[in-house]
Amino acid sequence: IKSAYRKLAKEYHPDQNPDPKAKERFAAANQAYEIVGDEKNRAAFDRGEIDAEGKPRFQGFEGAAGGADPFAGFRRQQG
Repeated sequence: IKSAYRKLAKEYHPDQNPDPKAKERFAAANQAYEIVGDEKNRAAFDRGEIDAEGKPRFQGFEGAAGGADPFAGFRRQQG
């Protein structure tokens, strides 16, 4: 992971790459490395506790629909 990150960081570093999108790609590589480069963050990401930006995902209503199709009643009405 570290070597892949370094390769991307070197390729897209704004001081090394004149492409207008290089800064955006460099920032994306940094953001991704913050997640997958840290064991705790990667484990939390793999469990679905944080998103790709490292922000906590909302949890609590996973079973609210009870496994039922929320549009089933609408489909029955439509025939």
